[in-house]
Amino acid sequence: MKHSEGLSTGGAQSLRRVLGEGRAQDAGGFKFWFADQRWEWSDEVARIHGYEPGTVHPTTALLLSHKHPDDRAHVATMIEKSVTEGEPFCSTHRVIDTTGVVHDVIVVADHMVDDHGTVIGTTGYYIDVTDTLERRRKETLDDELPSLYASRAVIEQAKGAVMLVYGISAEKAFDVLTWRSQETNTKLRALAGRLVAELDSLTDVSGVLRTRFDHLLLTVHERAEQHEKGTE
Repeated sequence: MKHSEGLSTGGAQSLRRVLGEGRAQDAGGFKFWFADQRWEWSDEVARIHGYEPGTVHPTTALLLSHKHPDDRAHVATMIEKSVTEGEPFCSTHRVIDTTGVVHDVIVVADHMVDDHGTVIGTTGYYIDVTDTLERRRKETLDDELPSLYASRAVIEQAKGAVMLVYGISAEKAFDVLTWRSQETNTKLRALAGRLVAELDSLTDVSGVLRTRFDHLLLTVHERAEQHEKGTE
């Protein structure tokens, strides 16, 4: 089953609850149609780039103009690969907003399909993991702490996988895992355990690994819930 999440306001809100004290630009959704290279940004993604919602029409040229010069060629290659090979647009790079502020972002994405199951584009999230992000509020973890202490090993393994694939710190990797736990209403322990259990399916060591891991991260909660019910 291919993931086809749209520009989920609830998803962005839950991620903001995990990552910070209400900063509007922490995360947001996007869609990209391959046929006409048409982009759609959520309000949060517009703000990551420095625009007020509704004031700009995103295009590939505009997107690339905001990439850090050292990352622009890489992102252009990823977009071209998405269009020519039908692969999700996923990347870790830097965005320079309209005020000149640099944002470190992870783009986590999967296939977008039509009603017939045909891949027509890619959809997912921009996650702003800039070092200046405010620390997540302690109360957002209250429900997860018992599971964290009881299952530290498997959560540490899952954190390690996220760190390796996205090239981020342990703290930021935990933020990403907690986001998926919060958004999908799945226990952190169950999500991490299922993610680690399914890592063996990622046998490709080429660039396809990142794409497959994105899909795994965005859909693993479905199997985690089934696994939890089966063990009860």
